[in-house]
Amino acid sequence: MQKFLLIDPDQCTGCRDCELVCPLEHDDVINPYRSRITIISEEWKGMDFPIVCQQCEEPVCQKVCPVNAISEDTDTGAKVIHQNKCIQCRVCMMNCPLGGVGVDPVTADAIKCDLCGGNPQCVEVCETNTLRFVEATKANLEKKRKSLTKYLEWLERTETREV
Repeated sequence: MQKFLLIDPDQCTGCRDCELVCPLEHDDVINPYRSRITIISEEWKGMDFPIVCQQCEEPVCQKVCPVNAISEDTDTGAKVIHQNKCIQCRVCMMNCPLGGVGVDPVTADAIKCDLCGGNPQCVEVCETNTLRFVEATKANLEKKRKSLTKYLEWLERTETREV
């Protein structure tokens, strides 16, 4: 059974450990600007919201890529950007409705969560269980739907899709 990242934004404290471990895992550097997960804070409301690729069943990023640089990892189900094919056009980033694709400020490559090959390090360091890597059961999929609904409502309130 496939697994996915389940996010419970109500548990997020904004510690940003996930933003630190991600580039350490992928790039051997501690630099949150190179992270594939971003914490958006509404400090006046005391709300922190993790933004990360949701590994969509029908990923817009993959459909709009002009060079087919995004494919699905058959083992994990993660949509992976192949940097050797990517032409850095940013079409994937501009078209992701959830803000799940970013740009590495050092390499200018498009970057997104690849589930760390099936062992997401952000989950390993998340002490509040905001991030969990769970089986795709009906109950967990319903929790994901509710989390995404909350995120989309937040996006609508802020009147922006740039995260």
